[in-house]
Amino acid sequence: MAIRLLSMISGVKQFHKLQSVVTRNQISDVPKGHFAVYVGETEKKRYVIPIAYLNHTSFQELLQKAEEEFGFQHPMGALTIPCNEDAFFHVTSRLNNCL
Repeated sequence: MAIRLLSMISGVKQFHKLQSVVTRNQISDVPKGHFAVYVGETEKKRYVIPIAYLNHTSFQELLQKAEEEFGFQHPMGALTIPCNEDAFFHVTSRLNNCL
């Protein structure tokens, strides 16, 4: 029974990874409770993140940086955060631990 449960959990994880890739490739497909951002200093990559991040000071600092650089005119058509991916991952991984 435990082996079967582990196999099912592994299958669910693989499904979520595939769903994440599909979500990143389809601009209009953002799940409820999430929003898309583009991250990067030169090459921009698209990420779909929870709206709950908006309540956290560390993410609000990233938003202020975006406002200073772009105002409200974002060249990618969605929120663009002008920081390197490592800094973005650092902030979002801390936020994931809080949620």
